Amino acid sequence: MTRLLQEPPPRTRPGTSARGRIGAVLSAVGLLTAALNLRIGVASVSPVLSDIKADLGLSEVVVSLLTTIPVVAFGAFAFVTPALSRRLGLHRLLGATMVALAAGIALRLQPSLAGLFAGTVVIGAAIAIANVIMPAVIKRDFSHRLGLMMGLYSTALSAGAALASGVTVPLLSLVGGGWRPTLGLWAIPALLAFLVLVPQLRHAPVRDRRTRDVADAPSAAGEPSVRVLLRDPVALAVTALMGLQSMSYYAALTWVPTLFQDSGMDAHTAGWMLSYSAFPAIAVSLVTPAIARWARPTWLPVAVAAVLTGAAFGGLAVAPLPAAYLWMTMLGLGQGASLSLALTYIVRRSPDARHTGHVSMMAQGLGYLLAGLGPVGLGALHSATGGWGIPLMALIGLLVLQLGAGVLASRERHVLEGSVPERSVPEARVPGGNAPGGRAPGGRG
Repeated sequence: MTRLLQEPPPRTRPGTSARGRIGAVLSAVGLLTAALNLRIGVASVSPVLSDIKADLGLSEVVVSLLTTIPVVAFGAFAFVTPALSRRLGLHRLLGATMVALAAGIALRLQPSLAGLFAGTVVIGAAIAIANVIMPAVIKRDFSHRLGLMMGLYSTALSAGAALASGVTVPLLSLVGGGWRPTLGLWAIPALLAFLVLVPQLRHAPVRDRRTRDVADAPSAAGEPSVRVLLRDPVALAVTALMGLQSMSYYAALTWVPTLFQDSGMDAHTAGWMLSYSAFPAIAVSLVTPAIARWARPTWLPVAVAAVLTGAAFGGLAVAPLPAAYLWMTMLGLGQGASLSLALTYIVRRSPDARHTGHVSMMAQGLGYLLAGLGPVGLGALHSATGGWGIPLMALIGLLVLQLGAGVLASRERHVLEGSVPERSVPEARVPGGNAPGGRAPGGRG
């Protein structure tokens, strides 16, 4: 059964010495550089889907698999993360995912349909593993600045998507119109991320002999259990929120450029519109974790995010071109906030890093398996109806379910507990006199 590595805490907490502060900054830079790559492999495909479809003679349903397969892989490969992290350690495993991501992107250069889809699977597997371990590393290493780091992490994800969506079409012209070499160029950021991580990998622990099997039952100390989490309402709500918001996100990521092109917009502008939506997402991602912590009622940020996303889908269905920037601004704000909330609840609803790892594995594993239905489902509805109205209305219907899951996930409780306000439960003890809740004196984390 599955088990997550419980690595020893860092020897030096940030703030205890100059060397510790430098180490914390380098660690944060490494994590955020890696996070930039966790949407590029998927987001870079959307602007050139029409080129791939025409070049290979694929149907809309088949070509949508290029964005569906990675999302399904996010879910499927999330469950192998515990065994890998136990052998390699979290930081070394993160470095390995960047190498694997670059290899998967390079594999898509092969002049065959098999190479294209094989590379897509490798990309999905690499991102899946990184998705799971990132929240656990942040919870463990940055509990004293949890809100800030989760905001920066969410922002890095959105920034990577913006970069890939906005730059892919210009790169297409730069390399002479070939979509394969254009996609292949995105291996470079993954390799750069690995190089940034190298100094940390040299000193990272490989494994912890204290690792215990926690798959079948919780210990007396309250260790998380995968089986118990599947029956825990808090964990299920967080998982549902992650899955439903990811479903609409990847459906939009895949098909919004095509929707604009079908409405008369050129490919370059359509790709830019998708990239533009990431800028409001970046802005809202920075502040959402703090808002989620202090908002009253707690479900208010979830409701605002769902309403913004639904209004954007409705506008795209009725009048996509006249107010394209308005719809994409609302879409970026709504989806950026939804993703940030889902990731924040994974961390906030977990009392410690070990629980965070298990909740992250469950929420992202099962959640992304559900999300994989989004791109292919929207493509199938479009093929069946010949338009975008009904597919977009279906996404609005999913937002109602997302809102319900978000309301439950927003309640201030930890997994495997009753009602425990998160302000009253310390997230971590930080040597050096830091206040309970993992916050430095005078800071809000």
